Amino acid sequence: MLCKYYRLLPILALTLGVWTAGIANAQGMEPVHPLLDVQGKGGKNVVGLTPAQIKHAYGFDRINNEGKGQTIAIIDAFDHPSVEKDLAKFNNQFNLPDCTTENGCFTKVFACGSAKCDTNPGTNDPNYQSWALEIALDVEWAHAIAPKANIVLVEAAAGTLDVLLGAVDVAVNPPYSADVVSMSWGGPEFQSETGPEDAHFVKRRVTFFAGAGDFGNSFGTLYPAASPYVMAIGGTRLTIDQSGNYVSEKAWSGVDGGISPYETEPGYQVDYGIPSDPQGKKGIPDVAFDGAPGTGVAVYDSVGDFGWLQIGGTSIGPPQWSGLVAIANSLRAKDNKPALTGSHGVLYQAAQDSDGNETYHDISSGRDGNCGTLCKAKPGYDFVTGLGTPRADLLIPALRNLDDR
Repeated sequence: MLCKYYRLLPILALTLGVWTAGIANAQGMEPVHPLLDVQGKGGKNVVGLTPAQIKHAYGFDRINNEGKGQTIAIIDAFDHPSVEKDLAKFNNQFNLPDCTTENGCFTKVFACGSAKCDTNPGTNDPNYQSWALEIALDVEWAHAIAPKANIVLVEAAAGTLDVLLGAVDVAVNPPYSADVVSMSWGGPEFQSETGPEDAHFVKRRVTFFAGAGDFGNSFGTLYPAASPYVMAIGGTRLTIDQSGNYVSEKAWSGVDGGISPYETEPGYQVDYGIPSDPQGKKGIPDVAFDGAPGTGVAVYDSVGDFGWLQIGGTSIGPPQWSGLVAIANSLRAKDNKPALTGSHGVLYQAAQDSDGNETYHDISSGRDGNCGTLCKAKPGYDFVTGLGTPRADLLIPALRNLDDR
């Protein structure tokens, strides 16, 4: 998990004492990190899978809707000063619609109310550039999947859980009132998370997504992915043919899958009948998306003049799953149905469409790095890819048809 400037494992080695202590008695001040994994170095030429390839492989290009009328919130730390320009470069490269402050598609918000308190001491933080790259990834790929949805980027003043959860509150409350929230970051679980921290995600008509983690279970399962009110996203290695058609997937070894030590198994997992869990705790992840760095996606980021990069990690999944639900919500609005509430288990309820077709690619090979036999991909739900990756052309209509009251 290396890149030219993003060396997460050494950072974790330095902060492991903080992370380990946080497992027992954290009060929200523990650090969290973006879940990025960079393949190679940046450059002038596009590298990585393109929006057209991803959309074709997962069936998005067979859905005649692009999320109009919906709001996707991106929650990240510090600041990306040129994110709107980078998004314009990305859009121009891939013939995507403009998404700007001027046309109302893009809004950048500082969670504390001003740029000064968010960027200082942000630019002096060793993680600043990795968060800027995370911001570029999240904004560009949420727009790639749902180009007519509005994007609200909420930047928090620090990369700690309490500050980022404050940014979540800004996103889901007026005036922004996001319908979907993307969180591509996390840290190890801790005992008190089931109280005030989880309360930030108890919001009707909102679906929250978080990456499951990229450490192969070296630090256990991560939060906020473990929250029963959040949909956790694992990672796969996607194989497509020369025409961009879906061929196969296997579980990516970097995923932090498993069973939460603290969060009670939610009703939607009990009802679905996930593999036997004698502890009665939440299984992680819920779903998956391409995440292996070798099959990562193209991202343009000008912070540090890195240009085009190929990005993997479970960071890829939250903005793209957010786009998927934004499209489903847009279609539901046409039917006078309310936006989905993710914590109602809607992704589980829609695992088959009205004709009995499976709406997910079931991943049955591969495993994570350190979780043992528990986190081995197999038919049905598993603790490394969850329900699987989306067959968007089937899953989105199934979500549209749900009676989520």
